[in-house]
Amino acid sequence: MNLTNPIYSDSELAREHLERLHWPEGPVCPHCGCMDRITKLQGKSTRPGVYKCNDCEKPFTVTVGTIMEDSKIPLNKWLMAYALMAASKKGISAHQLHRSLGITYKSAWFLAHRIRETMTDEGGHLGGEGKIVEADETFVGGKAHNRAFRKPAAKKMVFALVERDGRARSFHVANITGKTLRPLLVRNVSRESMLMTDTAAVYRTVGREYARHGMVNHGISQYVTMDKVKHSNTAENFFSIFKRGVIGTYHHMSEAHLSRYCREFDFRYNTRLLSDGERTAVAVKAGRGKRLTYRQPSGLPA
Repeated sequence: MNLTNPIYSDSELAREHLERLHWPEGPVCPHCGCMDRITKLQGKSTRPGVYKCNDCEKPFTVTVGTIMEDSKIPLNKWLMAYALMAASKKGISAHQLHRSLGITYKSAWFLAHRIRETMTDEGGHLGGEGKIVEADETFVGGKAHNRAFRKPAAKKMVFALVERDGRARSFHVANITGKTLRPLLVRNVSRESMLMTDTAAVYRTVGREYARHGMVNHGISQYVTMDKVKHSNTAENFFSIFKRGVIGTYHHMSEAHLSRYCREFDFRYNTRLLSDGERTAVAVKAGRGKRLTYRQPSGLPA
């Protein structure tokens, strides 16, 4: 990723770059899926990048059917925002995007949430036969003695599943109980895996449903066994990056949007072996088929 690339300063070059990413084999109609009978409109009154499908007779551009549809933000600024969010290991704040892109804070905030909406993994179960998946939880929020009026700190709970040498998947949960965590475990982790946790009672029952269940007792300062197999240090490492983002970048994550922040950190962790440019391209291409209106992330009726 080279931020001096003209695609980040020229909206026309940015559009051509998006067409190469979304349409590697030529334009595809987002309305009917046609690839053959498509005409590029080039009249004097037609804006650049408009195509017409001769099957359904509807016009379209590369942004139709993507998270960028109907946006007034220039495409080069969209690409710059994608690049900054994909490359920033601990995230980038909406205020920083607002200053860097020259757009309002309100637009930057909404832009960042739309990009997070595209940061998804490929799905499927974590783990499998012979693989280890670690499960752990943490609390996000300030400490009571740091608050101006010493009110109880508003803690939010995040539960993470991390496959060793593999992917991570984190969730905002209302509470840490078997009723809350078991559905997340069985939906996301293959039963053929070895489940690795601490000795919290919440894991003891569900652990029996897996091929093996290993535990470490943090209460007696046990963090790894002699064979180096039983530990939850991979999940702890994931949380260390997540909390650096909270403390150093975002400072506060609204409970209403915490699941999207989890998705953002999951995506960067899961694509950690890619270059920044490759990671950006994956996120941009994942924006097709997704929409997010301003009223949705604002907590208002859709």
